Amino acid sequence: MARHLWRLLGLDEVIREVQGTGHRRSSGASLEERAFVLVANRLCAPGSEHHVAGWLETDYVCDVNGTRWLPEWEERGRVQVNLSWLQRWYRTLDRLVECKEAIEQALFLRLRDLFSLQVELVFYDLTSTYFEGQGPDELGEHGYSRDGKPRNRQVQVGVVMVNGWPIAHHLFAGGRREATTVPGVIDDLERRFGLKRVVFVGDRGMVTSDNLALLRKRKQGYLVGLQRRRREDIYQLINKATADPSGWQECPCGAKSSRSGCRTLVQEVAGDKPGVRVFVVSSDERLAYERGMREQSMERTRKGLEKLRLRIDRGKLKAPEKIGAAAAHILARNHGHRYYGWELSGNKFRYFEHPNLERERAYEGKYLIQTEEQGLAPVEAVAAYKELSEVERAFRCLKDVIEMRPIYHRDDGRVQGHIFVAMLAFLLKRALEKKLKAAGSHLSGEAALEALGTIHVVQMQLGPERRQGVTGGSVRAREVLKALGITATSPPPTPETT
Repeated sequence: MARHLWRLLGLDEVIREVQGTGHRRSSGASLEERAFVLVANRLCAPGSEHHVAGWLETDYVCDVNGTRWLPEWEERGRVQVNLSWLQRWYRTLDRLVECKEAIEQALFLRLRDLFSLQVELVFYDLTSTYFEGQGPDELGEHGYSRDGKPRNRQVQVGVVMVNGWPIAHHLFAGGRREATTVPGVIDDLERRFGLKRVVFVGDRGMVTSDNLALLRKRKQGYLVGLQRRRREDIYQLINKATADPSGWQECPCGAKSSRSGCRTLVQEVAGDKPGVRVFVVSSDERLAYERGMREQSMERTRKGLEKLRLRIDRGKLKAPEKIGAAAAHILARNHGHRYYGWELSGNKFRYFEHPNLERERAYEGKYLIQTEEQGLAPVEAVAAYKELSEVERAFRCLKDVIEMRPIYHRDDGRVQGHIFVAMLAFLLKRALEKKLKAAGSHLSGEAALEALGTIHVVQMQLGPERRQGVTGGSVRAREVLKALGITATSPPPTPETT
């Protein structure tokens, strides 16, 4: 399956072309062959380069000539594989990094031709992944951790997607601000991919006046989310939309939202600058989630403040500075400062709902989108912005399915190689998902990979004769093979069924 998708996307040809015909082969294996092993491992059984040895022993992986890849074992303390054998895989990472930009550029051209990509909307977002140990010198920094690991050094990964395909990724130091990454990404879209006029779709962290000015200067379009709490005019725009019930338009919802009776509405409201359009979006599904989170947070904060009040009433806490510190600590958790205030009069402690609570309730279920695209209808703007969730889904896949995190490498180049292999594995998984969808299959990529695990290569020794065959696999496995166009008549075991 992995080999079939690898060839479908032309990755073998791409890597062979970009590295040049004169590039030295390592131990008789070309870079594209060694890269395929690492990417297939990351897709099918994620693990470190050291883990590849165990995977090659249990899974049948062969090269283009049908020769099986086998590990080289050697007892040497904690490392159980031959060090020279292991170093060859590390050097494969190094060589892939050298070709990364050219590979992404060539892949984009192939995807554009194979799947008729309509490059009108470009989606960009960032995530972070953390290191175990010290991490590398340049990329490894402390910063806002999306993995809940603030004590670990991290690296930030920016992913650019078009029509659901990842076309490029960028690495940034772990402490870098999101918004500062945008100019370099815009430059790269023009330099490598020749995208002179696109609509750049980004999340709220990308919005700065400098970035919007840059997009206008480059004659690029944009569609971005707006920060709700950092701008006073946002509350006024929400109130303006709420005051005009007749201005709402209903947006088509996904199957899940339709079954639950949830609606998504959008209304365009007048912005404060000529040519700037602002859409207020109201989502029933988002409302239920945010209201539930707020009520849960308020209850936890109330209980904490009530316990503090009882301690003060019983005389267990008297010093005003200690009371203030205790109240601040309670309000700092669960965003409690948004919902409650407090005062101390003599030795009496009182807490109350914050005057801003009305504003917090108004925010619930609402988000705002800004653009200067005059031909974009409100419903189209919402649909386009929702597609940004494809990048978020890519991040979940990279972290949890392909297991990009944590990273153990200490060298910046090796970190880049590790993430590049993960991105190529995600590209194969995305190709698998699109094939399944085109065939009318309801299987997810994860379910398809699990189903394919029921297919086994069987080797039998019948006297002096040794025979080999492939089991048929489960019903779902056969469904996946059919969607990929791999039939039972395909000669087993070949790279197409590896």
